[in-house]
Amino acid sequence: MTLDTTALMNTLTALVADWGLNVLGAIAVLIVGRIAAGSARKLGRAALARAQVDQTVIPFVSGLIYTGVMIFVGIAVLGIFGIPTASFVAVLGAAGLAIGLAFQGTFSNFASGVMLLLFRPISAGDFVEIGGTTGTVGEIGIFSTVVNRPDNVRVIVPNSNIFGQTISNFSANRTRRIDLVLSVSYDDDLSLVVRTIEDVVGAHPGVLAEPEPVVAVSELADSSVNLVVRPWCNAEDYWQVRWDLTRALKERLEEAGCAIPYPQRDVHVYQPLQAV
Repeated sequence: MTLDTTALMNTLTALVADWGLNVLGAIAVLIVGRIAAGSARKLGRAALARAQVDQTVIPFVSGLIYTGVMIFVGIAVLGIFGIPTASFVAVLGAAGLAIGLAFQGTFSNFASGVMLLLFRPISAGDFVEIGGTTGTVGEIGIFSTVVNRPDNVRVIVPNSNIFGQTISNFSANRTRRIDLVLSVSYDDDLSLVVRTIEDVVGAHPGVLAEPEPVVAVSELADSSVNLVVRPWCNAEDYWQVRWDLTRALKERLEEAGCAIPYPQRDVHVYQPLQAV
């Protein structure tokens, strides 16, 4: 069998003529696209760092930017070789939809985790009420958040149960208000009661002078006169100040001769008239 060199050269020349420019163009697009993807990743990382986004999410988001740019570069390369990209994009979209439906809960947790890390409604160390759980935030992950309850039980809360729901962050503000309700007897001198409460509240070192504490009669109940006591304190001192005031107010009111009444009811007994 004799190799037809002329025919082979003609075939190679035709292939080079038909595909050479396309190959060179594809290589150029890949090189430029990779440089552009790397630059986009660096810019995204720098922008997230300037925005003080949590360090956990910066590598992930910058990686998503790089991957997204490279996908468009790959589609552009396929277009250079004449491969219909519309059908490829359609297949890719259908596959993405199927995967998204299969992992709907996981993607929901992931999206919520990214939003939590971006907007920072809570941070590690905050005392919060989220997802039906109250405790200290230990760690915010991409898919779930770790909360340590006051009884030292660790609770893993899915991020989709946090973002989009009501979040109570007790550590977000520097100060907190303590709301107490005290009940005294109808026979007690209200002026004495108010003075005693104000003395106890004002003497506690953890109570702030500003905003000024509020002591007021709030309700004339069935068995008692109810007063609201609303002092302010630093957020980290909340429970200690609350416990101290609860005990001190009871003791001082009793020393002043004021009674903290039990629920009571007056019963009137009527005797039937005796027939004469």
